[in-house]
Amino acid sequence: MRSDTITKGLERTPHRALLKGTGMPDSAMDKPFIGVATSFTDLIPGHVGMRDLERFIEKGVHSGGGYSLFFGIPGVCDGISMGHKGMHYSLPTRELIADMVESVAEAHRLDGLVLLTNCDKITPGMLMAAARLDIPCIVVTAGPMMSGRGQTGRKYSFVTDTFEAMARYKAGVIDEKELKVCEDNACPGMGSCQGLFTANTMAILTETLGMSLPRCGTALAVSALKRRIAYASGEKIVDLVRNNVTPRSILTRPAFENAIRVDLALGGSSNTVLHLLAIAREAGVELPLETFDILAKETPQLASMNPAGEHFMEDLDVAGGVAGVLKQLGNKIKDNPTVFGLSTLELAASVENIDDTVIRSLDNPVKKEGGIAVLFGNLAPKGAVVKQSGVSAPMMQFEGTARCFETEESAMAAIMEGKITSGDVVVIRYEGPKGGPGMREMLAPTAAIMGMGLGDSVALITDGRFSGGTRGPCIGHISPEAAEGGPIAFVEEGDRIRLDIPGRKLELLVSDEVLAARQAKWVRPEPKIKGGWLARYAKVVTSAHTGAVTTAE
Repeated sequence: MRSDTITKGLERTPHRALLKGTGMPDSAMDKPFIGVATSFTDLIPGHVGMRDLERFIEKGVHSGGGYSLFFGIPGVCDGISMGHKGMHYSLPTRELIADMVESVAEAHRLDGLVLLTNCDKITPGMLMAAARLDIPCIVVTAGPMMSGRGQTGRKYSFVTDTFEAMARYKAGVIDEKELKVCEDNACPGMGSCQGLFTANTMAILTETLGMSLPRCGTALAVSALKRRIAYASGEKIVDLVRNNVTPRSILTRPAFENAIRVDLALGGSSNTVLHLLAIAREAGVELPLETFDILAKETPQLASMNPAGEHFMEDLDVAGGVAGVLKQLGNKIKDNPTVFGLSTLELAASVENIDDTVIRSLDNPVKKEGGIAVLFGNLAPKGAVVKQSGVSAPMMQFEGTARCFETEESAMAAIMEGKITSGDVVVIRYEGPKGGPGMREMLAPTAAIMGMGLGDSVALITDGRFSGGTRGPCIGHISPEAAEGGPIAFVEEGDRIRLDIPGRKLELLVSDEVLAARQAKWVRPEPKIKGGWLARYAKVVTSAHTGAVTTAE
């Protein structure tokens, strides 16, 4: 075992002494050392319940014959960090998390890892570490939040009943009393936000990839089932260590294609494009951005999930969960091993009952194409991403007038002050991986556009990214970004921009000569953040079309 490096032999006497200083008995020295990377924090609703799950993981590890060793991993709540300086730090923490898990596992020669996670950048960061280390790992996602409930039986959710409600209040659609009711009911307790936002999409894709146990991706945070999954994961990791089942044997090209198809079928968060590209890179799997669009054209959307649709995570779980989606996708799913032991096709075959009002069949889809589309054109030579499952039919093709903003804050102010009107295309630039830095999510302006009733008449494009809660004609991940001299930097107020999602085009309607002249005059702006670790991050982070990963160069 890897841990023999620190437990065996005369020369490891000091190491054993230090381990005994933690309370470890001699009898544990011959057992697999199982690191439990826990992202418990009081700061994030999706993570506050992890102390309970830690207990059950620990029981499972010891019942399985291992010895558990806990260590902490930080987390950032995207909702709380949204709309201010804090959001610059969210995506970059994904790299920190991967580096921290790698550092602890390698420094202490851990034999295997249980990765306890839940929210937006924490789950992909841990999966990146698992792929990079390639030692036995299993992921436990802590589970989604229950929907909020009002006296009338209405279901409340975080995005539509806070961010969009704020704009509806500003527009005079709801009063202060109703706004307060939304605020009080939107987040009723522990768990990741209730719809198919980034956290829950990543939990589902983790299960689809084969890196967590069945129903882990959908079982509610408050459920006894989640405790049992935590316990079983603790037991299973010891078995994985003994049989040397490592992530790269599971994170294959078919696994990533399955994950993309499930994402497309459910209409998941566009952030998953960044994360799957980054995880695949760590796993040594070639996964070009174009793959998402190729699969989208042949994978129909089978579910109508909040925020763009009607169903919540609790509905998806009882309807059949991830295995139910795999079964409904039929021969579009490729067989692949999982940490559970059964293959993906075996798991799909094990499902007996599916609620096809929630997870529809291939011959009765919600939409003919999957939830994500990749656009190209003179505004996005290396690609841009749109969550087309959240775009209304009238806005699938749109031409409008550019309204240019250099920051999210200035665009948000214009929207809330009524300066954005029907027919506009809001352009928010210098918010990419380098320019942000950190590629901030733009939930506030997108929710404000929807909340103020402009979702069918205003588009938004950015080199930044969007929350999983975003809906409407919002195109992100534009590559190259403005800070790298991408064409989005050369858009001028009043230019005409054409969006054609079915045709996969995003075009600035000016001549090549005009664009070249603007490029010749362009001067790279000063960095927004010049100190701290984000300044270092900006120097090594890559473009969105490669997953916004950091490099050693």
